[in-house]
Amino acid sequence: MQTAEEQLIGPLLLARGTIDRSSALRADERWLERAWSDPSARVLVIDDGHTLVRRSGDEVHAVLFAPADAPQGERYLLGVEDGTAYFAVAAPLPGIAKSEVNGRVTIPMSLRDTPEGQPVAAGLRQVGGLLGDRDAGLLVHAVALEAWHATHEFCPRCGTRTVVQAGGHVRVCPHDSSQHFPRVDPAVIMLVRDEADRCLLARGPQWPQGRLSILAGFVEPGESLEAAVVREVAEEVGIVVTNPRYLGSQPWPFPRSLMLGFFADATTTTLTPDADEIAEAHWYSREEMARALESGELRLPPPVSIARRLIETWYGGELIGDW
Repeated sequence: MQTAEEQLIGPLLLARGTIDRSSALRADERWLERAWSDPSARVLVIDDGHTLVRRSGDEVHAVLFAPADAPQGERYLLGVEDGTAYFAVAAPLPGIAKSEVNGRVTIPMSLRDTPEGQPVAAGLRQVGGLLGDRDAGLLVHAVALEAWHATHEFCPRCGTRTVVQAGGHVRVCPHDSSQHFPRVDPAVIMLVRDEADRCLLARGPQWPQGRLSILAGFVEPGESLEAAVVREVAEEVGIVVTNPRYLGSQPWPFPRSLMLGFFADATTTTLTPDADEIAEAHWYSREEMARALESGELRLPPPVSIARRLIETWYGGELIGDW
């Protein structure tokens, strides 16, 4: 049983949602066509992980279209709520230019820089924590589906181009009839504490100085979640941990991860980082972390991440500053 201090602080922002995914309706082609023809249906346009949002006062909302106003593109059923069907369409965002350099949508530095009510392009990292429960759930679902479809156009058995079915939740090979379903990669993310109740933070080589987080890694074939926690910590920083305790999970569709959060207890404290994975690693007491954050020496992951929730759970309250 979790102790009081191990209850997650606040919601996991990318695990929210209000829409019934309505999986039983995905194979009903007649229902799908009727739902798409209904003017009350709503469509979220998704383009390389980004969608249109608009600011209204302190609130941010996804821009949803009627089917007749949505651009042409691959169509995914996201679900139904109160009789309204919600779809996603993978297509260029209406009215938003793409950069000639990398083909990505042009994104403002901050929603505060845009006029109220004006649609702007944004991704989950920017607005996942600002959207309401319904819109956050729609966007996470749409981003995950778009990313999977973009890399699974061909049958892994015979190489034939596959066909989208079941409201975007299956791809079928017309040659061998094999079915292929959206893939999710489980990854463990763990806050490691020592006997003095210090928290272990580390920085990857690709991150700038001062940007630290807790450890994480993918679960290997034939491995339990708990075994993955123990292995990853040992591989990355040479620490032996015991008693992995599951606290919660949230999707992280960049492109298809499911982050499973744990606490674990260190039985050793000497850090020997794997140079290929870890540039630096340090133990922090609560007082040391607070001072480092106040001085700007340390920056933590943003509130949209499960890493931030685990750190604040250990700390016992909200912390300042993020990436």
